[in-house]
Amino acid sequence: MITEHDTTFLSMGCDVRLLIGKPLRVGDPQPEHAALEQRAFIEGFASRFSRFLPGSELSALNGDTRPAVAAGPLLRALVRAGVWAAGHSGGLVDPTLVSEIEAAGYAQSRVGAEPASLEEALAGAPVRRSAQPDARTRWRQIAVDDRAGVVRRPPGVRIDSGGFGKGLVADLVAFQLAGYSRYVVDCGGDLAIGGIESLVRPFEVEVRHPLTRETVARTVVSSGGVATSGLDVRVWRTPDGYAHHLLDPSTGLPAWTGLIGVTALGASALEAETLAKTALLLGPTGARRVLARHGGFAVHDSGDVEPIGPVDRPTPLRLRLPGVYA
Repeated sequence: MITEHDTTFLSMGCDVRLLIGKPLRVGDPQPEHAALEQRAFIEGFASRFSRFLPGSELSALNGDTRPAVAAGPLLRALVRAGVWAAGHSGGLVDPTLVSEIEAAGYAQSRVGAEPASLEEALAGAPVRRSAQPDARTRWRQIAVDDRAGVVRRPPGVRIDSGGFGKGLVADLVAFQLAGYSRYVVDCGGDLAIGGIESLVRPFEVEVRHPLTRETVARTVVSSGGVATSGLDVRVWRTPDGYAHHLLDPSTGLPAWTGLIGVTALGASALEAETLAKTALLLGPTGARRVLARHGGFAVHDSGDVEPIGPVDRPTPLRLRLPGVYA
């Protein structure tokens, strides 16, 4: 039975859900007020750092022709998270593929758009292969200078907050909720879980099948992150067939690797998001290696669900502090 305050709203192009238990410190807001505060933060983050909004801070950074651009602390944290995800994935989770994702058909938000049939997309997809990093490694040219308060990158190198932005937001909100008994921050499938009571009453997390939309697995988590990356939500028709939002950095084209969904556990929502995307981009063999430490589930093109690593027990993992992804 859920005893936490439970609220759901639409932001960042996805459903966001907050479960917040009782405050443990005198003077902290009650759960319903904390939920309102965190909702305002998430909605503000979404409007400030969307590549779909011409007036956002991220769009201003991407359009600036100077090599060093003034950036506030939160934008610097976002850029740093993207560079961290790229490094942690060996360049597979590349935040610089803006032109490529736009060319694939994702230049505008797809909120409210009905996804194409994943089954039909798989039937017409090319030969499966593991994705590879982009040899140009443009993400290595991005640097965050906190002392000067700037982001440095060659003009023309644009950044897409993508999935890692949701993982970062979940972690930032979780950091603010550390004084509550139990909590879950769910940003479109990127979950940050914690609270002292969750160590004795862990949360059960359901894994949804990308083809049937049914729950096909469960795992229990007491703290840390869980994230799912899949092809089912953002897949669309193109003049030549079908495309989706997970690109092979080496080609700039949608990656068809033999996997259609991956759920990963990690030390934070950002790490779990990075691991899930890395595993899916590598395909079945690489996914087994990537998920072996913290655990996860891989869903194959055939629909088979493969549990990998430690997914059958409560997983206490350390939450990484915001801005310390290094």
